[in-house]
Amino acid sequence: MDLKQLLLKDAMIMDLKATTKEEAIEEMVDKYYQVGVIDDKDLYKSDILKREAQTSTGIGDGIAMPHARDKAVKRATVLFAKSDKGIDYKSLDGQPAYLFFMIAAPDGADNLHLQALAALSSLLINPELVKNLKAAKTADEVQNLFDEAMKAKDKADEEKEKAKAAAAAAQTDSDKKKPYVVAVTACPTGIAHTYMAEAALKEQAEKMGVDIKVETNGSEGVKHRLTADEINRADGVIVAADKKVEMPRFDGKHLVNRPVSDGINKAEELINLAVEQKAPVFHDEGGASSEEEESEEKKSLWSRIYADLMNGISNMLPFVVGGGILMAISFLLENSVGAKSQWFLFFNNVGNYAFSFLIPVLAAYIAVSIGDRPALLPGFVGGYMASQATASVVSSKSPAGFIGGLLAGFIAGWVIVFLKKWLKNLPHSLAGLKTILIYPVLGLLLTGAIMYFIVDPVFAVVNAAITHFLESMGTGNAVILGTLLGGMMSIDMGGPFNKAAYTFAIGTFTATQDGALMAAVMVGGMVPPLAIAIATTFWKNKFTEQERQAGLSNYILGLSFITEGAIPFAAGDPLHVIVSSVIGSAISGGLTQLWGVNVPAPHGGIFVTPLANKPLLYLLAVVIGAIISGVIYGIWKPAKNNK
Repeated sequence: MDLKQLLLKDAMIMDLKATTKEEAIEEMVDKYYQVGVIDDKDLYKSDILKREAQTSTGIGDGIAMPHARDKAVKRATVLFAKSDKGIDYKSLDGQPAYLFFMIAAPDGADNLHLQALAALSSLLINPELVKNLKAAKTADEVQNLFDEAMKAKDKADEEKEKAKAAAAAAQTDSDKKKPYVVAVTACPTGIAHTYMAEAALKEQAEKMGVDIKVETNGSEGVKHRLTADEINRADGVIVAADKKVEMPRFDGKHLVNRPVSDGINKAEELINLAVEQKAPVFHDEGGASSEEEESEEKKSLWSRIYADLMNGISNMLPFVVGGGILMAISFLLENSVGAKSQWFLFFNNVGNYAFSFLIPVLAAYIAVSIGDRPALLPGFVGGYMASQATASVVSSKSPAGFIGGLLAGFIAGWVIVFLKKWLKNLPHSLAGLKTILIYPVLGLLLTGAIMYFIVDPVFAVVNAAITHFLESMGTGNAVILGTLLGGMMSIDMGGPFNKAAYTFAIGTFTATQDGALMAAVMVGGMVPPLAIAIATTFWKNKFTEQERQAGLSNYILGLSFITEGAIPFAAGDPLHVIVSSVIGSAISGGLTQLWGVNVPAPHGGIFVTPLANKPLLYLLAVVIGAIISGVIYGIWKPAKNNK
């Protein structure tokens, strides 16, 4: 597959009408849908926005490369678009973007298209090509420019290989002291930035007379993997990555650890740091390098705790959703085929097995986020102890529960951090014992002791009190709690407040098997996108054409319990969107508790309505909240100046 096959003429936009980043993405996604490259605009756009939320794909020098890989894509394609005036794309260099390459990759695509995408990325570091693309007037001209650039690059690469072979043959022992650097590049999706950073580092190294080998961690897996011999010979190591890469192999080497964007835009600086060995020495397991410690110190305590907590929750959610849905199905089967049916027992038991891992997995991955892999064992065991009523010095009928599991994760993580610092100066001959013996034994011993003698006895009482309160809660208290949880789901639409409410509901569901609070958070999370959809439908004059189209997709997102569909609107108009959404969500959450609605499923939105004990009232709570929020937002929002 060559670049002409990827750069379809029908999919090019030679004069973007958009004036903002959001409008540009919308216009390009629409073009893809028109030419049949994608069959689901909402899914593809959602994945594009998720990628942008991680870090802007505006890579600088007037270029943006938004990309996504999902089931909506029918064939690998690169959409070329051009804006003569430039668009503020929140690029890494703060400058407007003029050239856009929206990359669509099919889910499960083979390596051929990824190799072509890597070639495209490497070509775009050529300033002459970028200049000519900005001046191009037709789609044919764009294709020809890339065709010529590819041929020129192939020829130059061939000549470089010949020159390199000749130089190697003539090289003397004194010549062999040429600087040598190894590097790893990686971005979250592994499509564009990975290969652009690779190309930029190679080109800059050649200009500086430095030998370099670059390993890429892209969508097609690890390519050009670094060998132990290559790492040992290197003067320094560069890791330009926005996701985790295999780090222990670099133990004892001067290592530059930067975002992948620095690999593209600051290649010379990174190579100089590696060659001159001015970068900190990386020590695996024995504590972070000084550069990493400095980066950690710059983070606030809350941001570090939140990141650790989210790592635990994100790894726990598959168990919540999978186990919860199967358990909910079993309740339906119980009503129709009886509690002794093999079908009921199968679904119920498998769901319960998944649920039994919730607290251990939560604790384990909180611990891993803090102390890395050595913290997995003590975190997992500490979480398991929190889930067992007998795992403490005090006999109790109640386990420490969800709160105990959270504490177990943080305790295990910080125990490992303490051990790493304590054993930092262990003789090198004994360093190998740390990961296979010392961390597992001492980590488990210390974490287990803290859980057994302190956390479990205290929080078993706390958990029992909370469970008793929830089970004996009167209607008035239930309505207040449902109102609070429903409103929290809309405050930040996927952020800390939203996750706190959802996590609390999961915790009570785990402890009591009662889905009342799940109903409150579910309707609370469905309201914001549905309110956006209602407002854009009935107050059309207050929204742009792109906003009205995005509003339609929020009907689907809202019904699916994807609160994040309202985020683009909240980002542009936080006061009107968030206030109106919180009001409607709080009312919906309170109504579910007033009417005694119970949903024994942790996700699914409107699609789990048959599982609710009062399906019509569950739907009515959603409708009432969405209409209230939609009407408030539609009336309150100022009219849009379409000029």
